[in-house]
Amino acid sequence: MAYSEPVRTTAPTRPTVRQISAAEHLAFVRAQRSVSFLQTPAWGRVKTEWRSESLGWFDGGRLVGAGLVLHRPVPRLERFTLAYLPEGPVIDWTGDIDAWLDPLAAYLKARGAFAIRLGPPVCTDVWSADEIKEGIADPGTRRLTGLPTRWTDPVGAHVTDRLRDAGWLPQSPEDGFGVGHPQFKYEVPLAGRTEDDLLKGMNQLWRRNIRKAAKEGVEVTLGDATPGYAAAGEAAVADDVKAFHDLYVHTAERDRFTPRPLRYFATMFAVLGAEDPERIKLYLARHRGDLVAATVMVRVGTHAVYAYGASSTGKREVRGSNACQWAMIRDALAADCDVYDLRGITPTLDADDPHVGLIKFKVGTGGRAVRYVGEWDLPLRPLVYRTFDLYMKRRGR
Repeated sequence: MAYSEPVRTTAPTRPTVRQISAAEHLAFVRAQRSVSFLQTPAWGRVKTEWRSESLGWFDGGRLVGAGLVLHRPVPRLERFTLAYLPEGPVIDWTGDIDAWLDPLAAYLKARGAFAIRLGPPVCTDVWSADEIKEGIADPGTRRLTGLPTRWTDPVGAHVTDRLRDAGWLPQSPEDGFGVGHPQFKYEVPLAGRTEDDLLKGMNQLWRRNIRKAAKEGVEVTLGDATPGYAAAGEAAVADDVKAFHDLYVHTAERDRFTPRPLRYFATMFAVLGAEDPERIKLYLARHRGDLVAATVMVRVGTHAVYAYGASSTGKREVRGSNACQWAMIRDALAADCDVYDLRGITPTLDADDPHVGLIKFKVGTGGRAVRYVGEWDLPLRPLVYRTFDLYMKRRGR
C-alpha cells in the first residue's frame, strides 16, 4: 500500500505544470484520502532555510496533481538550486509517470534548478511482524531484504524501473538512513480494527508496559502549543512546547543525536496548527507531576505519523513512552485513520547491529515493515550537480 493513496486519474496527454497558490494546494491536499505532511503547503513555511513553492499539474484547466518544492541554493552559485519534493509529488504513480515528471523537469530547469530530488510515496515491499520476528531469530538472516517471504507491490517495482530507465539516480543508502527521509518505515494498519484488535496484535511486553503505565498512574494529556507572551526581544513559545523541548534535548544528550532548536518546534506547531487545527498534536505523559515522556503526532487525512518523541532517564519503569504511543494510536483510530506510522527503521535483523533494537521495539506494536521506492535525483545540469555532490560529500552531507 502506498504511503498516500495516489491520485486516481488518467495522466494528461499534454500536461502542464505551473505554480499554484497555497490555497489551491491545500484544497487539493484536502481532497485526497491521505498525503504526507511533507507535501502540505505549510511545510514550506516550517523549512525556513529553503525557498518553497507549490506546483500543480493541469489537464486543461483541471488541477490533477500537486507538489511542494523546496529549493536549496548551491554554495557560491546561488542562482542554481536543488529542487526537492520530499515524499512527493502527489500524482498518480500507477500509470505513465513520464507524463507527470517530464513537464516537472522542464519547468524546474527553466527556473534555475540544477537537479530534482523526489521521494515517490509508493511502497515496493511489505513484511509482517511475524516474518520479522522469524528473521531476527534466524542467525542466517541479516536484513529484511533477505527474508524469503514478503509481499511485493508491482506499482513500486514499475516506478523504480521507470525512474532508473529515465536517468534518475537512487539516493537511499543501504542502511535505510540518509540525508533525506527514510526508505524503510514501520506502520500499524488501523482500518477496520478496534482497540482490542490492536492490543491483541501487540506483543506481551507492549501490552504489559501499557498496563504498567496505567497502574502506576501515568497521565497522558494534550499539550497546549499556543504561544504566550514573551519578553522584549524574545519570541513567544508555549510553555508545553518548551517543556517538550527540554525533555527532547535531554533525550538527545543521552542517545547521542543532534537535537533541533526550540524555534524549529515553535514554528512547526504554529504553522501546521494554523493550516489545520487537527494537523499536529503534542502528548505529555506525567507521573506524579513529573514529565516522563512526550511525543508529537502529525496527521493529514487518514495517515497519522509519530513525528518526534522524548523520554526522561529517570522513572523509566513507569513506561511513559508506551503510554504516549498508546494514546496516539487510540486517537488516530478514533479519527478514522488507515495507518499509524512509526517512521524510520533500518533493514537490519543482525543481532550484533546496534540499530536492530529500533525494529525490535517497533515490531512489538504488531504492524508491518514497509520499504518505499526511496529518494531519487535527476541531474538537469550535470556539471553543477557533480560540483554540488562533491561539496556535500566533503561536508558529510
